[in-house]
Amino acid sequence: MDFADRRDAGRRLASALRARADGAPVVVGLPRGGMVVAAEVARALGAPLDLLVVRKLGAPDNAEYAVGAIAEDGTCVLDADAARRTGMSRRTLEATMNAEEAELRRRVAAYRGGRAPVDLRGRVALVVDDGLATGLTALVAVRAIRSRGAAQVVLAVPVGSPEAIAMLEDEADEVICLSAPDHLVSVGSWYRGFRPVSDAEVVDALTDVGAVPAVSELVRRPLRWRVGTATIEGQLALPPDPRGLVLFAHGSGSSRHSPRNHAVATVLRRAGLGTILFDLLTDAEAAVRERVFDIRLLAERLEAVAAWAIDDDATSPLRLGLFGASTGAAAALRVAGEMGDAIAAVVSRGGRPDLAAGRLAAVTAPTLLIVGGRDAEVLELNRRAAEELTAPCRIAVVPGAGHLFEEPGALDAVARLAADWFTSYLSAEAPLAGAGETHA
Repeated sequence: MDFADRRDAGRRLASALRARADGAPVVVGLPRGGMVVAAEVARALGAPLDLLVVRKLGAPDNAEYAVGAIAEDGTCVLDADAARRTGMSRRTLEATMNAEEAELRRRVAAYRGGRAPVDLRGRVALVVDDGLATGLTALVAVRAIRSRGAAQVVLAVPVGSPEAIAMLEDEADEVICLSAPDHLVSVGSWYRGFRPVSDAEVVDALTDVGAVPAVSELVRRPLRWRVGTATIEGQLALPPDPRGLVLFAHGSGSSRHSPRNHAVATVLRRAGLGTILFDLLTDAEAAVRERVFDIRLLAERLEAVAAWAIDDDATSPLRLGLFGASTGAAAALRVAGEMGDAIAAVVSRGGRPDLAAGRLAAVTAPTLLIVGGRDAEVLELNRRAAEELTAPCRIAVVPGAGHLFEEPGALDAVARLAADWFTSYLSAEAPLAGAGETHA
C-alpha cells in the first residue's frame, strides 16, 4: 500500500479508526508531517486535535537516522547500541540534545502560541504520525502522553517497519498500522508526494480543527422508547447552539453502534447539528430478514421517535431532518410523507427509496439521494424513485464508491454532502433545492 500524500494517508487511517469515534478520543499529532495526517483523522472522528512536539536525536553523519528522541516535556529515549555503532560520543550526544531542546522550545512557542495542551487525564489518546522508521520518536511520544494521565494510548500510523511496530506494541495499548512492509527503506518512499511540511501548516491544522466543538462539549443523553411491544434505544447528542436535529434510520439493529453512521453523525455535529442514533429493530428482530424489509414497521418506529423529538423540551425548537440508509431510507421517506412540514429535509445513503413507492408523491421535504457510482442497480432504483418524488430532489453520485461506501474518501464525501444539505434546509430560511444529478 502506498499513499498519494499525507492527507490521503490520514483519510485512510481515519477509516480504520472510525469505531473509536464514540469513545471521545483526543487525537495527538507529531509535528511536522504527522500533524497533516492527524488533522484528517481528527476531522473524520470529530475529535479535538492536539500536538506533542518531539525531536529525533540524529546520528553524527546522518541526522535522519535516529539514535534517540526527546519530547517537549523532557521525556527522552536513547538507543545506546545505535549510538555506539554510529560513533556518537558523549560530547556529541550532549551537543545534539542541547540543539534539539532549543528547537523543541522554539516549536512549542510557534505552534501553541501560549495555549495549554488538551487535558488527557482519563481520556483515550490517539497518537498519530506519518510513519515509523526506527520508531524512537513514537516511543518517546507514547511515554510522554502516558505521563500526562491518558487512560489509553493508541498509536496510529499509515506505514511502519515490523521491527518498530513490535517494539511499540510493548509500550502502547494498541498499535494500528495500515502497511508494514518487510523492507521499509524510508517512510517517504511509501508516499507519492512527501514534501516538507511548514510550521505554518502545523499551526493552520491545529487552528482549523481546534475551532470545532470538542466531543466533551456535546450534551449527550441516552434514550429509550416503548413502541408497540418493542423497546428501542438510542442516544441524543447536541452541540452548543444546535442548528437542527437529524434522526438516523437504518434497516437493522446496529444503527446506534454502526461506525458508518457514527462517522456521518460526527461530521453533522461538527456542522452544528444535533443527532439521534437509535435502533429501529431489536437485536432479535434484526436477525430476521423480513423485519429488515418491513418498511411499515420501520416507519412506525421512526415516526414515534420524531414525534418524541417534536415534544421534548431540549429538541422541540429544532427543525427535523431524517438520514436514512438502505431500507431505512424508504422508512424515512414514508415518514416524511406522513408528517408533512414537520420534516424539513431527508438524506438517503445507498438507500432504497423505491421501497416507499406509492408514498413518494406525498413527500414535501427536500430530498438528497446519495449513491455510489459503482452501485449500478441501486443507482437505477434511485433514479426511478426520483421521478416519482414531487418534492425538490437531487441525486449525488460518489464516483468509484460501492454500496457500503468503504472506499477511501467515499464516506467522507457522503458526510460532507449530508452536512451541506441539512445545514441548508434545517435553517430558519431554507433555500429552494435544485433538481438533477451531480457527481460528488
